[in-house]
Amino acid sequence: MFRYFETLVDPYEPYEATDRPPRKLLPFMLSYARPFRKVFWMAAALAVIIAAVEVGLIYYMGRVVDLLGSGEPDQVWSTHWLELVLAAGFILLIRPVIQMLGVLTLNNAILPNFGTLVRWRAHRQVMRQSVGWFENDFAGRISNRIMQTPMSAGEAVFQVFDAITFALSYLIGAAILLWDADVRLLLPLVIWFGLYALLVRWTMQRVGPASKAASDARSKVTGRVVDSYTNIHSVKLFAHHDSELDYAREAIEEARETFAKEMRLYTIMDVALVILNGLLIIGVVGWAILLWRNGAATVGVVAAATALTLRLNAMTGWIMWALSTFFRSLGVVAEGMETIAQPIELTDAADAEPLALTEGEIRFETVSHHYGRGAGGLDHVSLTVKAGEKIGLIGRSGAGKSTLVKLLLRFYDTEGGEILIDGQDVTKVTQESLRRAIGMVQQDSSLLHRSVRENILYGRPDASEEAMIAAAKRAEAHEFILDLQDPEGRRGYDAHVGERGVKLSGGQRQRVALARVILKDAPILVLDEATSALDSEVEAAIQHTLYGMMEGKTVIAIAHRLSTIAQLDRIVVLDDGKIVEEGTHSGLLAMNGLYARFWNRQSGGFIGTEQAAE
Repeated sequence: MFRYFETLVDPYEPYEATDRPPRKLLPFMLSYARPFRKVFWMAAALAVIIAAVEVGLIYYMGRVVDLLGSGEPDQVWSTHWLELVLAAGFILLIRPVIQMLGVLTLNNAILPNFGTLVRWRAHRQVMRQSVGWFENDFAGRISNRIMQTPMSAGEAVFQVFDAITFALSYLIGAAILLWDADVRLLLPLVIWFGLYALLVRWTMQRVGPASKAASDARSKVTGRVVDSYTNIHSVKLFAHHDSELDYAREAIEEARETFAKEMRLYTIMDVALVILNGLLIIGVVGWAILLWRNGAATVGVVAAATALTLRLNAMTGWIMWALSTFFRSLGVVAEGMETIAQPIELTDAADAEPLALTEGEIRFETVSHHYGRGAGGLDHVSLTVKAGEKIGLIGRSGAGKSTLVKLLLRFYDTEGGEILIDGQDVTKVTQESLRRAIGMVQQDSSLLHRSVRENILYGRPDASEEAMIAAAKRAEAHEFILDLQDPEGRRGYDAHVGERGVKLSGGQRQRVALARVILKDAPILVLDEATSALDSEVEAAIQHTLYGMMEGKTVIAIAHRLSTIAQLDRIVVLDDGKIVEEGTHSGLLAMNGLYARFWNRQSGGFIGTEQAAE
């Protein structure tokens, strides 16, 4: 039975992702609710039926009071025993079944699956964003919104069916019951409901914004705290323990203040609610007693009216809290939408085909990119890397080297010009196929918080164990991997490397990253300071491996250590976003230009890239 309801909706069912998600709250929620339409209708219908049964029970209890006063006990029993037995059977058998169906629909069909669907689709949407999009926000804040939004969306849906639908149905049923008993009893209920609606409106107008402000503040706390944890080495290295605490405390205090303002609303609401409910009890019960005194109502009517108002008195606080929770949850969802509903700007073209890589020639044709600032980056760069050619790319920091590589990988789109691989514009092929064709080792190669095996196999998941180990050996990583052990007791290739690979040294992390790229064996190879984290002895061994990796591939190698690129086919010198020199190592030295000055200035094989060349 549980399994039936739990599988009514598949949260992972296929759907067509959109590059322009709804930016307004209701369309946003409805887009996620679409697979649940039938289940939602069922939940609403059951909520109405349950409310009708509850009101009906109160009405029937009033009838029982009148029956008990209509004659002698034996006479009443002999006349109405069948009715009373059937009523008891309904209460014991049918009512629990209806309640059970309602609970199963809400707790087992909707709640687990709706939150899962929102979380899965939100994560899938965010993962489609570009690298540049992620670079403009805190990872902690993004993940916080991905985690908070599904829970709040599920809570909002829960309140719709558990409280709001039930309460409206119950209120309508109560009005019908009082109308049937005596239409005059309806007047205090109507007056109370009008005042209650005004209180709800006043509260909800303020709860939504207050909740969103509190949610924003909580996300800010998460972002700052995660930022400190992620960069704990820098925090400790620069002795900024106290300043980081102050940085976090500022956000924590802001979160406390926004939450305190939100809670003031609930205090005002609770006090006003107690006063309103007192007016409801006195109005309905007092009027019913007056009607009874004048002979216009039976004792059963007074009993039913009393039970009904006491039930409404108990429900109003719950309903108000449910409405507050509903709007507070919508406020959290609205805050999450600021991340989840952002449009996907860097997308595959509608007619994009997989990259058909035949030779591996790369052409940059008058490429410009300034990150939207009008300065920095690249400025009208034209460069052809022939198939199988190995070029070195050097220049001061900020000269545009990394920008060139990011544009090649299409982490950003160019602001001008185009990039072609074997004559195919990189913006016209699928991003997945483009990046599969390029292997890259970065200067700061972060690893996934998984096992060494999983990290290396990230390069080619279908590779055999033998191929994976062979790649590790070529990267001079196999020996140290066998000696690894994590706090959980996992050893060797099963040992986990920690967040971003922090449990490994810089050189070990670099060699695992290098093994991953060796295993990938892509036809285009990009090396961004690939050996910068290695000591001289290991670098000498790796250098041989790197040259072996380059065989038959088109290579772009960024380096500050000129000895690592001196043997390449061609060296390209970038300065201020432009190509200022290119040629072989010996040819550039003979030119006695910027490259020659870098070479003459280097100490231990490094160029003074942070210093201005005279």
